[in-house]
Amino acid sequence: MGLIRAAIGAIGSTMHDQWKDVIACENMDNDTLMVRKTTDTGVITRTSIIRVMPGQCAIILQNGKVLDASAEEGDYYFDESTQPSFFAGNFGAVFKQMWQRFTYGGMTADQQAVYYFNMKEIMDNKFGTVAPIPYQDWSHPIPNQMTGGMLPLSVKVKCHGNYTFKIADPALFMKEIAGTASIYKKDQIIDQMRSEVISVFQNVVNELGTEKYKVPVLELPSQTDEIKDIMDEKIFDEPIRKRGLSIVVFAIMSVTLDEDSEEYIKKYNLSANANMQQGTLVEAYSEAVKGAANNSNGAANGFLGIGMMNMAGNGIFGGTLNNSSNQAAQNVQNVVASNGIPQNAGSWKCPKCGKINTGKFCDECGSKKVEAVTKKCPKCGSDVDESVKFCPECGEKLQ
Repeated sequence: MGLIRAAIGAIGSTMHDQWKDVIACENMDNDTLMVRKTTDTGVITRTSIIRVMPGQCAIILQNGKVLDASAEEGDYYFDESTQPSFFAGNFGAVFKQMWQRFTYGGMTADQQAVYYFNMKEIMDNKFGTVAPIPYQDWSHPIPNQMTGGMLPLSVKVKCHGNYTFKIADPALFMKEIAGTASIYKKDQIIDQMRSEVISVFQNVVNELGTEKYKVPVLELPSQTDEIKDIMDEKIFDEPIRKRGLSIVVFAIMSVTLDEDSEEYIKKYNLSANANMQQGTLVEAYSEAVKGAANNSNGAANGFLGIGMMNMAGNGIFGGTLNNSSNQAAQNVQNVVASNGIPQNAGSWKCPKCGKINTGKFCDECGSKKVEAVTKKCPKCGSDVDESVKFCPECGEKLQ
């Protein structure tokens, strides 16, 4: 009992008269998954032509048992005296095994029929998350106070998109879903498929938000290949595969943040901008300190302005700018010293070459240190330079 390929153009030739019945399913559109065809008598004889169109798979079923099948386009006639051929088409060796172990109860006794399966990719199937789903967004990292590392910002998103699927195992599809129905349409399973697709999608999205992938939340629509790879690797669509179906393409069309997540990211961006401004102010502070140190005539006024800047920084950024400015001040101490302001009380400036020294002789020209002439304040007893007119400690006028 097997299918034998008929001569090319047999139906349109002079051999046409020998064929009593032509069994075919001329139009299997995107909404049709399986169609049952038979003769008026329910018996397929040698005088019946079975036509298989491109993108179709046809099986001959009798009493729940497959007599033969083909996924290769062409015209065939059925000869009960031959063995099943199981033309492989695009299925390879697995096609024969698929049908040889297939049995299905429920058919009318002694009835023969051809079941056509749509093997093309079923297009334009929409999905969308009903409620926002959590996502770990690594494009907005936040500090981990416990470890000192970084953590992703937790957000919630709604996603909408399209997916395509196809019948991967006609025998399993017939056994688990379609049965021996006269016709099986996509809308009979699409609601169930949609709920399972959303479940698959949530699992895939969780993977994309892990440290392995770190996909930014707003770049999810560009991850079509990654979504399919992850789904195949983790077999997230196993419930769908168990019905003889497989998802071919998974495309996210839009990603929408919920209101709380939008607010989180808005605050994050504002904080990031503030940190950038803070960095600019710290740099300006450092340059101001250097400028004041380099200004030998107006150093006091320069440092007074820096002090005012530091006070303003405390008001805007708390202590952050102050801490950074302290570091900047520390960094320019050498600049201050090199411009004639002693680093400590024991240092002195050579009157000949201007070198700052700490010993008794100048390191640069060898001149001997000139001791400063001092006098005591008659009021507080402080040692003051002989040239000053008022005591710097108590303000007493000196002779």
